[in-house]
Amino acid sequence: MTDTSANNANNTNGEDTTHFGYKQVAKEQKVNMVADVFHSVAAKYDVMNDVMSFGIHRLWKRYTVDCSGVRSGHKVLDLAGGTGDLTATFSRLVGDTGSVVLADINLSMLKVGRDKLRDMGRVKNIDYVQANAEALPFPDNHFDVITMAFGLRNVTEKENALASIFRVLKPGGRLLVLEFSKPVLPALSKIYDAYSFYVLPTMGQIVANDKESYQYLAESIRMHPDQDTLKGMFEDAGFEQCRYDNLTGGVVALHRGYKF
Repeated sequence: MTDTSANNANNTNGEDTTHFGYKQVAKEQKVNMVADVFHSVAAKYDVMNDVMSFGIHRLWKRYTVDCSGVRSGHKVLDLAGGTGDLTATFSRLVGDTGSVVLADINLSMLKVGRDKLRDMGRVKNIDYVQANAEALPFPDNHFDVITMAFGLRNVTEKENALASIFRVLKPGGRLLVLEFSKPVLPALSKIYDAYSFYVLPTMGQIVANDKESYQYLAESIRMHPDQDTLKGMFEDAGFEQCRYDNLTGGVVALHRGYKF
């Protein structure tokens, strides 16, 4: 394993602070605070994904793969790839002539993903890299496709991450970001708020013995840019033909952009 050592910047109270959920913290503290969350939840991460989404996260990820255009021979970066759900599918699609990098800033998550993929027999075309999305340790114009599922909202400086992704993406390549977003129906939004702030932390306590991490999850979703704001951030980073698809009424959105 390679060790090459995650909010909207407009919501900060100053240049040196950002938000961690609803709290204002120093920017240099946030990476470590997010790391502590994912160190805590790594062992139960897959179980909690199924429990808190009622298994629907699998459909969201399948749709992401379907929209990726990944094919044999491609080089794919699964950024903030965690326990490797997308990586497993991409490994099969790119075949022996392609390659997939599972990258995550959190070593505990990366180890869980590596062990799971090795247990599945996915070993030949996957590399594992601990990396910060804001400063990716890869050559320019290197990847055909980059995906980032449920990771961008944890990044301290999203603009830096999008710029770094743009740099390492090949001309003609595409970025797909799957992330919690803003429900488009008022009634759904009320139900979602009640679920997020009351049910989800309780599930976290029961299943993972960690209420605080899932309280942070709910808060971090609310602080993440909405669909149109994130689309604009893609465009500001240089991506073209940017669009998004609302999934499950906007609870989740899949953003896409291309580098030309």
